[in-house]
Amino acid sequence: MRPRRRRVAAVILRDGAVLMVRERGLGATGRHDGQEYWTLPGGGINRGEEPADAVRREVAEEVGLTCLDVRYLYDFPYPSGQTSAFAVTCAEGEPRLGVDPDLPCDCPRMVGLDWVPLPVRSGETGDPGVPTLLMATPRTATS
Repeated sequence: MRPRRRRVAAVILRDGAVLMVRERGLGATGRHDGQEYWTLPGGGINRGEEPADAVRREVAEEVGLTCLDVRYLYDFPYPSGQTSAFAVTCAEGEPRLGVDPDLPCDCPRMVGLDWVPLPVRSGETGDPGVPTLLMATPRTATS
């Protein structure tokens, strides 16, 4: 089994919400028509690239924002590889959905983005918990 590529993810907060990208996984056809899910903007670290530079690149590619400040937060396991999360402060402006330049097919993987309200985590501090991956509700013929 090939080792999984190291990844980065951006935690971009605004008004009590975190910016997340809605993606489609690979389906049985080999195209991106499978299960939809929400994830933090991010992706793989290129050979020779520093993680902080990778998160800046991924934010620009996926949500069209410019990073002003990038600060390491923590590592977490992710289905496509171990991921380092970074707190990211971006320049003013509204995010826009980008495209993945590395896909071997013509089908879109990223299909939406939104500000997802942060849940309040129980515990001593009551700090908000940042979701790293949320499964989307399956679409039906009426939705």
